Amino acid sequence: MKIAVTSKGPELNSQVDPRFGRAAFILVVDADTFEYEVIDNQDNANAFKGAGIQAASRVNDKGADVLLTGFCGPNAFKVLQAANIAVANDAGGTVRDAVEAYRNGELSIAEQANVEGHW
Repeated sequence: MKIAVTSKGPELNSQVDPRFGRAAFILVVDADTFEYEVIDNQDNANAFKGAGIQAASRVNDKGADVLLTGFCGPNAFKVLQAANIAVANDAGGTVRDAVEAYRNGELSIAEQANVEGHW
């Protein structure tokens, strides 16, 4: 299983970035081996609009099964749903902590966006 996690830095020990579309990085982590790939999302950080949709497309392109983040807006959420990528909001700590929390059943899958667009 591939787990995408929004991150403030490019490493497993980086803190989770609570913003999905405007996160500096998104790490796509293999849930079994903790090997990971880094998506540099910094060009979306200052995007006028569409940051969530672009980030969702990148996560889909990397084959992620689930996204762990803090907040996900409605447009990005719809794109992720259409791509069959589950979203777990309210992730925190380091990227490694978030993946372990998800693997341990401590993060639940969201049924809808938890913030308005352009957050």
